[in-house]
This record gives sequence, structure tokens and C-alpha cells, in this order.
Amino acid sequence: MNRIIALLTMAASIGLTPGTAVAQTAKDLVGTWMLVANVNVSQNGTRTDAFGPNPKGILIFDSNGHYASVTARSDLRKFASGNRNTGTPEENKGVVMGSFSHYGTYSVADKTITLKVEASSWPSWTGADQKRTILSFTPDEFKWTVPAASIGGSGEVSWRRVK
Repeated sequence: MNRIIALLTMAASIGLTPGTAVAQTAKDLVGTWMLVANVNVSQNGTRTDAFGPNPKGILIFDSNGHYASVTARSDLRKFASGNRNTGTPEENKGVVMGSFSHYGTYSVADKTITLKVEASSWPSWTGADQKRTILSFTPDEFKWTVPAASIGGSGEVSWRRVK
């Protein structure tokens, strides 16, 4: 018992509190994560839910260094025609503004996840490296920053592990 108290005291003294991001490895991320929140922070500091109040999303990291991410508003409207090739301009705009996906490979070093985007629904990210700074990490939840969000400003995104 004294050992546990000593270890906890030592961890607290050097700033290691629950949820603190410490040298994660790619292995720590392997699994499936569900989106908890995706907040856009504009240049003037205004915070908004980038995909509405109840966003849907999944992020999958495999053990071979590949990832896939899909995010969408929970209130995306269905196309009246039932055919995605014949959506109205308004319907198409709703999908573009209300969903986002990308996949590729990933690596982790120094509290930073680097996503090497192979393809994205936002073409400006295809072929680019996207860096995510880990703000907090536990085995079940983590939060990262997006320094240059696809809609401008920056982002703060929270994920929860699927069990």
C-alpha cells in the first residue's frame, strides 16, 4: 500500500495526472473509437459544434499503421430522389458541409499523431500529412487538436474507445 501511495505521489509531483498525455505509441491507439465532440474554434475564439450538437463519427486505427475516419452530422437529410447522383444543390451542399471522411496511414511521436492522408472527401487533404497534438489520453478516451481545420480555424476533437 505504501508503494502505491509513493508511486501516485511521485507521478503527481512530475505532473502525471489521470488523462495527461504522455508518450503514447501507435499501439496505444489500435482499436475503434467513437466521436464524442468535434468543436471548431474560429480565429476570434468562437466555439461551435462543427457537426452539430450530436455528431456521429468513427475512427479506426489498425495494428499495421492504417487508419480510417468518418464523421457526419446526425441530422443529415435524405435525398428526395433516393439517388445520390441526382441530389439538388441544397442536398449536395448539406452532405459536403455535414460529413467528412479520410483514410491513410498513421504514426505517433512526441504527443503528436501524424495522419498521412491517402484519400479524403476534402480533396485538399489528399496526399497531405495532418498533425494532431494529443491534449489528453487515457486507455478509454483521448482528445486532440486540429491546428488547421478544413472549415477554417482550429478544432478540438474528443474520442471514446469502443469496447
